[in-house]
Amino acid sequence: MQVPHLRTTGLTVPDTPARPGRRTRPPGRGHRGPARRAVLPGVLGLLLLLHVLWSAPAGRPLDTAASAEAGAVDNGRLRWKQAFLASVDHPDAPPRGANDWNCVPGARHPRPVVLVHGTYENASSNWSALSPRLRAEGYCVFAVNFGAPRGDVNKGRAAVPRSADEVARFVDRVLDRTGARQVDMVGHSQGGGILPRYYLKFAGGAVPGEPARNKVHHLIGIAPANHGSTVSGLATLAQRLRILAPAAEFGGQALADQTIGSPVNRRLDAGGDTMPGVRYTTVVTRRDRIVTPYERQYLRPARPTDRVTAVTVQDVCPQDRTGHMGSPYDPVVLRLVSDALDPATAGPPDCADASEATD
Repeated sequence: MQVPHLRTTGLTVPDTPARPGRRTRPPGRGHRGPARRAVLPGVLGLLLLLHVLWSAPAGRPLDTAASAEAGAVDNGRLRWKQAFLASVDHPDAPPRGANDWNCVPGARHPRPVVLVHGTYENASSNWSALSPRLRAEGYCVFAVNFGAPRGDVNKGRAAVPRSADEVARFVDRVLDRTGARQVDMVGHSQGGGILPRYYLKFAGGAVPGEPARNKVHHLIGIAPANHGSTVSGLATLAQRLRILAPAAEFGGQALADQTIGSPVNRRLDAGGDTMPGVRYTTVVTRRDRIVTPYERQYLRPARPTDRVTAVTVQDVCPQDRTGHMGSPYDPVVLRLVSDALDPATAGPPDCADASEATD
């Protein structure tokens, strides 16, 4: 499919005088409790602001009246919220159409599709639109939950290297059960960027010297967290206030791993963005306020022979205003993913279905 835009390319704790008969502790020890209580409001405030950003209308981030305007409803965002609330009662269940371990890939779609959710999401909340769609198109579909204990609705919080090992085990199981040699992988946010790229580079997903042994044929990232994010400036602020580490302690190491310049990002980006023999597609919305600046979502081929396709949603459908969380439910994005998986059946998305307001 030809699309209009392709790119290959200090908190201090005051000293308290010791009371008579009270045992004092050595300097630097024994003050973690007060320090944590001091930074906790900042952490909670950070998360609250993040929630506001998720929910605010495009172009008027704090104007709640805009959400009442006629037609200003992002159906993608609405469907994501509905799916997330529904997943609270069954946080470990796969979405409809996924994880049929008796599924045998057919000749038309010989590679199973593995769906990888984002941070604070789960397989059901992330893929309740794409999974049944791909199953109806004839794919064997599998959706992994990772990065949190069973029963926890907010998954994808663990350190990226640890989650990459979980994804690796899941992919091995899919290959073993289906008899396929490779999978195609579709991910959102963390699950479309830093996590699968870490899996490919460091956890066995790709074999640099023998690309034929790669376990992943095609990685498709929806709003992918590829090169770290400022989270509309909030992550940068947290770094300057030195509350990023406490935020990661309470909210999960994946938060810190996905900031610009994190040790995980530095290690991952060293030597180039791509692995030999793996095809990459990024589906990016300019309205993203979570992975920011949005340009950091694109990948650059490490070698002239590496296949990297970048699709910007608004260059396909200019009026599409989908944002980060709603993108896996946006009809235009869903069509772009189907086209990337099977170019033989590709066609232009129906821009009349485009989301009308961002998240």
